[in-house]
Amino acid sequence: MKKTLLRQLPKVDYLINHDEIQKMIDDYPRKIVLKMINETLDEIRKNILSELLTEAVDEKIIIDTINNKVANYLSFSLKRVINGTGVIIHTNLGRSIINYETSQHTSSINNGYSNLEFDIESGKRGLRYTHIEKVLMDLTGAEGALVVNNNAAAVMLVLNTVAKDKEAIVSRGELVEIGGSFRVPEVMKISGGTLIEVGTTNKTHLKDFENNINDNTGAILKVHTSNYKILGFTKEVPVEDLVALGKEKNIPVVLDLGSGTLIDLTKYGLSVEPTVLEQVGKGIDIITFSGDKLLGGPQAGIIVGKKKYIDAIKKNQLTRALRVGKMTISALESTLRYYFDEKKAIEEIPTLRMIAETYDSVNERANKLLKYFDNKDIRIIDGESQVGGGTFPLDVIPSALIEINSTKFSASQISSKLRNLEVPIIARISENRILLDVRTLQENDFEYIVSSINNILE
Repeated sequence: MKKTLLRQLPKVDYLINHDEIQKMIDDYPRKIVLKMINETLDEIRKNILSELLTEAVDEKIIIDTINNKVANYLSFSLKRVINGTGVIIHTNLGRSIINYETSQHTSSINNGYSNLEFDIESGKRGLRYTHIEKVLMDLTGAEGALVVNNNAAAVMLVLNTVAKDKEAIVSRGELVEIGGSFRVPEVMKISGGTLIEVGTTNKTHLKDFENNINDNTGAILKVHTSNYKILGFTKEVPVEDLVALGKEKNIPVVLDLGSGTLIDLTKYGLSVEPTVLEQVGKGIDIITFSGDKLLGGPQAGIIVGKKKYIDAIKKNQLTRALRVGKMTISALESTLRYYFDEKKAIEEIPTLRMIAETYDSVNERANKLLKYFDNKDIRIIDGESQVGGGTFPLDVIPSALIEINSTKFSASQISSKLRNLEVPIIARISENRILLDVRTLQENDFEYIVSSINNILE
């Protein structure tokens, strides 16, 4: 039986000359079509030999399979998705959204030549960092600034510059782990310095730092615990005390702010998060923070601080290995310019707009979306959004959610269908219900969301 089924399989030469396959070759590279023909036939042979197939496979099914394989192979792996989770800075979904004008500006830079390292005024070679250094200095009050590819790289570069072959003192309560299992001790080790842990998990005193300073101390390191909180019987050393100690001992104080924000977000209902401007004003020597979290820009690690340290970091050979390209610089410069007007920043930077949007506004948009549905299984319920991205771990934001409670399909079935759309819709599942948090939905996606869900439910 197996031999008969194997003999009935069409030959590669026959398939490659088939009219339907020839149409594919007109649209797709021949070598990819040939690759998928061979893959499809190999899979069928294996299924026949393992007796998963006991009947001949129809020729049309074979050709359709080849067509689907070719289309899937040539589709982009990285694609746009619709975020219905309610997590605003969603690490798995690309973190912060770049606003439209910024995207257009970056596209114009990328589609032609630019003055990335050319000084137009003098006609001589320039430095790529000049395009964003002054903006960062003006916004933060720092004496100098530098940008690398992410905040972990920024911390590593800073420590490699000031504490290589030396010691860096840090509180045990601040030995954080960030996304992807990257940990401060490992970053410190790679930087070439030795981490000296002081205090305990919940309590660290100034004397713990003082007692561990010696001739080989290169830096005092403070890490802002932006992705968790230690509550109860706790104590941490205020930044001002560390700055005073650093000045007394002539040791630089380094602050890793993590997410980093340029705006006081307490006025929008969130808990206190130190702003970069505020921390620079306290006299910290070097501060690092992310570009794609609360800042709402592209992935980047931003370093600001005293000029003598920034100049030393710029001269570090690692800086070239960690430098950013024209796309990051153009997107970051465009995003930063909004911050000269806080009101405009809140309106134009998507991350800030979603954080600041009121419940009433989200609920109004939810009702607007609901009107397009004519299915009784869909309604609006109250829920909560999160900022995400390792920020505000204890904060939730009241929101309005679209609930899909189907009797025909399970929530996992609907979720799978939503993920496999041309533009995937990523939803939450709770108690066998699909939930779409309207706070993170964009209104220009409403029509697509409605038609996709209606098709799935019908």
